[in-house]
Amino acid sequence: MELRQLNYFVKAAEHLHFTEAAAESFVTQSTLSQQIKQLEEELGMLLFDRIGKHVRLTEAGGVFLIHAKQILLDVQKSKAAISELNNLAVGDLKIGVTYAFSSMVLPALAPFSSKYPGIKIFIEYGTPESLEIKLKAAELDIILSFHEESDNQGLEMQPLFSSKIVMVVSRKHPLASLKKITVAELGALELILPGKGFSSRDYVNELFGKRKIVPKIKIEMNEVNSLLTLVESTSWVTILNEKAIISWGTLIAIPIAGKERYKRAFILRQKGIYQKKAANLFIEELSKILW
Repeated sequence: MELRQLNYFVKAAEHLHFTEAAAESFVTQSTLSQQIKQLEEELGMLLFDRIGKHVRLTEAGGVFLIHAKQILLDVQKSKAAISELNNLAVGDLKIGVTYAFSSMVLPALAPFSSKYPGIKIFIEYGTPESLEIKLKAAELDIILSFHEESDNQGLEMQPLFSSKIVMVVSRKHPLASLKKITVAELGALELILPGKGFSSRDYVNELFGKRKIVPKIKIEMNEVNSLLTLVESTSWVTILNEKAIISWGTLIAIPIAGKERYKRAFILRQKGIYQKKAANLFIEELSKILW
């Protein structure tokens, strides 16, 4: 069994057409057909049903496809690991960032890129659930996210920081000089809040729900930079984790009276696989800004 045979098989399974698969693999249709036939003979089972010019996977083919893809993915990871050992300062780094983390990651990008110009960074924003699916499929190298520490199936979780949930206003806002604000006072203010699914939004719902207060929510959005831009230029206020405004000199955090609530941020990686050194370098750069 050879890697090229697995590649040909996967391409044929994706296209369900030997000619198209051969063209994408840069070989002739007869070469691809012959290699797949040899693979079937070695396995002792048909992987495809041939129907004229078209093919379809057999039950055995469907099972083998899962393993073939995993083998090719493992080979790709191995090559990346060796390549990185040869030259650390080049390559790709794919980072998943939850929407709540968007304003915190931006200040680290320019310094990191200047320091390591050979490393190309890909940033993908999404929900924790969607990003974790991509992490486990090796489509991302790391995720930056607020997360429950107990919910770590298949994940390696490295604590990054804890951040207090606070009210955020413009420094020009009449309430900017407050030392603290009560929940009742918050209930009288016009709010612009992160959407459902944000950890700080869950806290807001809990905060007002316990006191049976209906908050005056003017706008909801899941993009933190846009949200903070509105808070900066209007009389609206928001409720977020304190670290979200770390690079915003025009905004100020005001503690909420009562029991303080903290959220923990983590770097998430897939367990049991090679960890890119480029990811560690980025985390080091990010930590300088956040701590």
